[in-house]
Order: sequence, then structure tokens, then C-alpha cells
Amino acid sequence: MILKKAMILVIFSLLGMACYGQSMDLESIRANYQKAVSDKKLCHTMIKGLSTGTESSVHLTYLGAFQMIWAKHIINPISKLKTFNTGKKKIEAAVMADPINVEIRILRLSIQKNSPAFLGYHKNIEEDQKFIQANNKNITSTHLRNMMEALI
Repeated sequence: MILKKAMILVIFSLLGMACYGQSMDLESIRANYQKAVSDKKLCHTMIKGLSTGTESSVHLTYLGAFQMIWAKHIINPISKLKTFNTGKKKIEAAVMADPINVEIRILRLSIQKNSPAFLGYHKNIEEDQKFIQANNKNITSTHLRNMMEALI
């Protein structure tokens, strides 16, 4: 009887994780990226969802980008800076792991173009713009293409 209950619990847990994982597909992450700037709750939800399992360098980049956006929603200046730097490290790690990925470069460019100057996170703007322009033919996502066109 206990084994039967345990099996049912495991099955429902796996189904729950599968459903949750589907809600964090790349297109929904892309769609929510720009909305998170003005929606604190959405930003927090995206961070939680991406923190559960970063399967790729693109997911790691989005996690870092959402964390950097989250810094905008935080009031305490020390926490803002700490959160921003945590996200920055994730984005830079993703760029190092996959330097020819256009989506990662678009996200980094987006953050660098929109970060306050005093944070000093602007050194790759020109490099990323050139890379994106040279490789934009590989972009198939509408959300990503719209983001790229707004940046360049």
C-alpha cells in the first residue's frame, strides 16, 4: 500500500515537473524578456524558473539577463549591485562557453545598451553589434529578430 502511494506520488511529481518545464520553453522566455523590465512579478517568476535547471548557455544568458533586470526592481543599492554583478557573471560565462551564438550576443548587447554608465558594463557594444550584423541571417525567432532590430 505504501509502495503504491509512493509510486503515485512519483508519477504526479514527474508530470508536474514536465508541465513546468514546458512553460519555460525558449519562445516563452524570449516573449517575457522585455516584459520583465516593467513587470517585477514576471521577472521574479522567470528567474525562479530558469534557476531550476540551466540546460544551455542560452538559458544561462537569459537567467543572467533576468537577474540584471531584477536589479532594477530592487530598492537597496548594495543588493542592486550584487544582483547585477551575479547576472553579469552568468552572461559573460555564457559568452565564453559559446562565443558564436547570436542570441547570447543579442542579450548581452541589450543589457549593455540599457545599463547605467556608472556600472561600467558597456565595453562589448561595438563588438556585439558587428557580430550580430554579420550573423543575423541565422535568426529565425520573431521575438529575437524584433529585439535585434530594436537594438541595431
